[in-house]
Amino acid sequence: MAASIFAAVPRAPPVAVFKLTADFREDGDARKVNLGVGAYRTDEGKPWVLPVVKKVEQMIANDNSLNHEYLPILGLPEFRANASRIALGDDSPAIKENRIGSVQALGGTGALRIGAEFLRRWYNGNNNTATPVYVSSPTWENHNSVFMDAGFKDIRTYHYWDAAKRGLDLQGLLNDMEKAPEFSIFILHACAHNPTGTDPTPDQWKQIAAVMKRRFLFPFFDSAYQGFASGSLDKDAWAVRYFVSEGFEFFCAQSFSKNFGLYNERVGNLTVVGKDADNVQRVLSQMEKIVRTTWSNPPSQGARIVATTLSSPQLFAEWKDNVKTMADRVLLMRSDLRSRLESLGTPGTWSHITEQIGMFSFTGLNPKQVEYMVKEKHIYLMASGRINMCGLTTKNLDYVAQSIHEAVTKIQ
Repeated sequence: MAASIFAAVPRAPPVAVFKLTADFREDGDARKVNLGVGAYRTDEGKPWVLPVVKKVEQMIANDNSLNHEYLPILGLPEFRANASRIALGDDSPAIKENRIGSVQALGGTGALRIGAEFLRRWYNGNNNTATPVYVSSPTWENHNSVFMDAGFKDIRTYHYWDAAKRGLDLQGLLNDMEKAPEFSIFILHACAHNPTGTDPTPDQWKQIAAVMKRRFLFPFFDSAYQGFASGSLDKDAWAVRYFVSEGFEFFCAQSFSKNFGLYNERVGNLTVVGKDADNVQRVLSQMEKIVRTTWSNPPSQGARIVATTLSSPQLFAEWKDNVKTMADRVLLMRSDLRSRLESLGTPGTWSHITEQIGMFSFTGLNPKQVEYMVKEKHIYLMASGRINMCGLTTKNLDYVAQSIHEAVTKIQ
């Protein structure tokens, strides 16, 4: 019998965060804690369906006017318009001047991929495989792969995390932007930087924008946590809106997985901000062609949930309250973890736990300390030391803090 035509295909390594979850599930230890995967959990450690989402799902189910016909290629119009509106703000000059457009995508990843495909084909000319794409060091692991698989050949990193002070390396970041070739593409985390949880301040964002404007660098925002980070939609969108005010053309990939809890619905949006309406419409015409050969038409359910919620003042207010509930729990876990580590006298400083924001915290634990946490304590976290703050609960907090204390004390 002939050998398989797939015999030469190598086995790809598993995706780290999903492998971590699989290992957690197989662990029979009663003390086990999952601080890996990026999803919200209640204080009981359970997934949470937002009450407003449940309400809107029931409304959709009872709406006899709806059907399962195809959506437009670029997506549900009311979803796209409202998604862009919450990113840019009700009083955005870009919206008022009709120089924005958007594409419904399969989650934030899909929005990044459509943007990357377009930039590779058309940015600053055409067929720009050699244009440098800069991602922060560290960054969400998918950023590199999305742009590489879109055809970019030159993926570089810019300084971001200062391990010594456990905070932002602003000077290193600015220096890298100064040295970057003009028209390079920079992937920027709009808020709640993944994996570090460390964001620039408004004054630091202004410095970043000034260099990018002078060097003709293209901002591509990844906004996966608006509202979820601080509890305020406006605060979490500050950087994006400031770049609008400074006259930038840019892309902004939005995800509604975290702030709506719609992880498996894959609800994303790519907002395009251009110089004028004509430029934006030409960009969208090319993006339509890319979508047509990628997923052809987007799914409607998740988009309808978001659009219905954002279109109704009452539902919108209820959603913001739900989001604040999640954000407040994360902030509480940060405060409690820091206080416990400091009470234990854990070596080092732990102020970064509360200075960081959003779902993730870069603890500063090294790979050997992480290995100890996983193997000896059955606490599952990424090798980088990143933890999901939502995995902490009032029931496991003391155990996790004591385990971190032991890891840091025993292993250098």
